[in-house]
Amino acid sequence: MVKMNVGIIGGSDGLGKTLVYYFKDEFNVFITGYNPEKGKRVADELNVNYIESNAGLANISDILVVAVPIQYTSDVIREVAPFMKSGSLMVDVTSIKEEPSRTMAEALPETVEYIPTHPVFGPRTTTLDNQVIVLTADKKGKWYPKVYNYLASKNMRIIETTAENHDFMMSIVQVMTHFSFISTASAIEKLNVDISETEDYESPIYNLMIDVIARIVSQNPYLTYNIQSKNSYGPKIRNALADSVIELRDVINNGDEKEFIDIAIKATKHMGDIKNALGRSDKAINALGYEYTYLNNSVGQEVGLKHIYSDKTHVGFLESTDGKTAVLKNGNKTKKLRIANIRIMLPNELYQWKIENMKTKTESISCVFSKNVHVETIEDTVMNIENIIDIRLTDAYTGPQIDDDSISLTFEVTALSKDDIDNVKKLFTGFGGTIR
Repeated sequence: MVKMNVGIIGGSDGLGKTLVYYFKDEFNVFITGYNPEKGKRVADELNVNYIESNAGLANISDILVVAVPIQYTSDVIREVAPFMKSGSLMVDVTSIKEEPSRTMAEALPETVEYIPTHPVFGPRTTTLDNQVIVLTADKKGKWYPKVYNYLASKNMRIIETTAENHDFMMSIVQVMTHFSFISTASAIEKLNVDISETEDYESPIYNLMIDVIARIVSQNPYLTYNIQSKNSYGPKIRNALADSVIELRDVINNGDEKEFIDIAIKATKHMGDIKNALGRSDKAINALGYEYTYLNNSVGQEVGLKHIYSDKTHVGFLESTDGKTAVLKNGNKTKKLRIANIRIMLPNELYQWKIENMKTKTESISCVFSKNVHVETIEDTVMNIENIIDIRLTDAYTGPQIDDDSISLTFEVTALSKDDIDNVKKLFTGFGGTIR
């Protein structure tokens, strides 16, 4: 089967680079980048193709993805529109949809289909599963059902709407929240508050809120600014938020308890399903608490910790944890890991990782048992021992060296270490056997 060519303009950075990870195994992926040196390096690292020119990329792509900063999107669309193949598809991935939609409608020839999209996730996302993507096609051509079905096959949450409605919704989801979070962070900075000191007084919900604020503030400020400035509903939204802040400030400063309560109750009622919101936030808080408790209880024990961004697995004995950092000891090596950036591997997951990544030890063990011993019970019990991979009976002997009421059984045992095999020998003797 011939793979389609997918071109990503801006594939060396940000969301464009993230899309390369998702597409490179299923399609022939070609990228361009603002910095040719970096673009070539990223292409080599990800085993995809680098092309110098955006126009050249457009000319060979069955699907062309425009993944450049918002302020350059329309210019890039106009730049490459004349070079698009007849019957091809153009997609953009910016978080503003009205302007790119107008530009594609004006610049692209009739023979080229376009689907303005907004993947509502960032470059740090590690899976497409359950992620939101918005499609704002003016018209649906032959490409539309193919794209829809592909996204559905990745278990994405697909929203179909107009560019105008998308931008209004994002003025609430992004413009208002980003504006309020950055304002909060800016106020904390102006008050010269030491955030690390507030952690001594924090509740779990405060900790979660600060983490969310920090996540937003730490994003590319140029991107955040353009999300604010390019959304046509931005001024109305920011003014409404500023008016609410001033109103609430004045009500409290004037000591008007009744008015404050009225405002709070109206706002709460308008927030929708409060029980659902409490349930989701409780899950997040409980998940954080579970991790800390699990790690504290695992000090001195072997654990597997997987980095959620690099996907690298670290296995060793947990030496200590202080709530922020986990210290793993593996032989003479010590590794410090930020708890916020790792997840704890489940026992079965860790066991499977060991089988796939560690050298195993195989040994034949001969043991004399009573003739009425039940072989399947021995095998089932051995397989319940930690770090045992396999056991199989290879020989049963009743020769002259063996008592009449006994039998010599030889098992081939595969385990992760010599110590694990020694544990099997101890089990055999516990069953009344004698190692030969």
